[in-house]
Amino acid sequence: MTGTDRYNTFLRLLSEGSSAKEQPLYPLSATETVVLGRDPRCQVVLDPIVYRAVSRRHAEVSPVLGFESPNGARFWQVCDLSSANGTFLNGERLKDCHVLQAGDRIMLGQNGPELVFECQSVAPPVVPSVAATPPPAATGRLDLPSVPRRQVVRASDPLAATSPPPRRHEPDAISLTQLFPILSTGRQLRHKAYLLPGGITVAFVVLMFVAVGAPIAFNMLLAAYLAGAAYYFIYQLCGKHKPWWILVGAAVLTILLLVSPILQLFIVVFRQVLPGELPTSGTPVPFPLLLVKMFFGAGLMEELLKALPILAAYVLGTQLRSPYRERLGVWEPLDGILLGSASAVGFTLLETLGQYLPDVYKATLASGEDAAQLASLQLLIPRVLGSVAGHMAYSGYLGYFIGLSVLRSRRRWLILGIGYLTASGLHALWNTMGTISPVFLALVGLLSYAFLAAAILKARELSPTRSQNFATRFYK
Repeated sequence: MTGTDRYNTFLRLLSEGSSAKEQPLYPLSATETVVLGRDPRCQVVLDPIVYRAVSRRHAEVSPVLGFESPNGARFWQVCDLSSANGTFLNGERLKDCHVLQAGDRIMLGQNGPELVFECQSVAPPVVPSVAATPPPAATGRLDLPSVPRRQVVRASDPLAATSPPPRRHEPDAISLTQLFPILSTGRQLRHKAYLLPGGITVAFVVLMFVAVGAPIAFNMLLAAYLAGAAYYFIYQLCGKHKPWWILVGAAVLTILLLVSPILQLFIVVFRQVLPGELPTSGTPVPFPLLLVKMFFGAGLMEELLKALPILAAYVLGTQLRSPYRERLGVWEPLDGILLGSASAVGFTLLETLGQYLPDVYKATLASGEDAAQLASLQLLIPRVLGSVAGHMAYSGYLGYFIGLSVLRSRRRWLILGIGYLTASGLHALWNTMGTISPVFLALVGLLSYAFLAAAILKARELSPTRSQNFATRFYK
């Protein structure tokens, strides 16, 4: 609150590592509303790259009309505009509009940008002869649900014709950077315009054009691109930076494990010692027995194998010093999800290209080579893309529990046991339902992805570096 003649009222954007003189100031008007958000049309525009948790139109600060005191004191209120991450006033989340006091701190989202409501004196105060009657907010915090936030003039309103909205002044001058935008925004393309994913897509398209007529090379390129696109979706949803070579290394290590004698050892343990011998095609097996066999022979075996790169990254991290151990190792659930999903990419690629496609090609070769290639391509696309609700979902979900066991080490074995059994159960359920109906298969896939998405959201909430992670959600 302030008097218009005695004070300047403004919002100060707090910035880490900067002095008060270097922090941006946003003056407030006694008659107009100031909107805060990422939209360029807001009066206070926040960088969408730095402040990902801020909505396009997040909150507004407006004068409280009708509460001016005899000495000219005015009041302002802050209102949340149904933002995705909420607006916090002095640490408490806003539900309605609140009158501001000097020194109040407005935070846009948890751990988001923080602005301070301040008043600076510009002239000595004049003591009025009659004591002013302040609004109720002068003696404490006030909810103002009855204060209109904005008056909308409709076309049917008779005042609409006599009170046209003010027009924004548009300068006639045009700059060189407006005519050639790349001169000013070129440095931001990589972060703001998805330049890297677009460039990778163009590169794969060119390579696939070159590979036309070479089915094996074409299938490998297409599978690699689809797997990368599916993984990129999970990576963005996790919202944590991880070196790309560590993620690629997890996928490559899984491929090496699958072509090494370790796979034969796993087969002996899980499919011969344990009751996990998979039935041959065409052999009828009762559903309960098939589910048990898939649980041991596919779920437990394959999920443990895909978890080995996550455990290797954890061991690697324990041998490094900070900050490399946090960047490269497994120190929280998000690390486990990212590495587990990357391991699943390697598993999917080798299983699809090395087992399923050759089998389908041989089975349909009698109908002609073109028909066999088409059948292989038709199998490749859904298998690789479907790994988001398949191998990536199971391994990412188990990775969440591996990371959680590091974060909550006192209950490590309980956490790992629940995660391992749950991921293996989902895996076995997928393999079993595929023999019944595609409808049930789709339901299990949706359930698996729901488990993964829920784990990612919980991992983001538990992340020790939450304030540094980039958020991925639909902003309002």
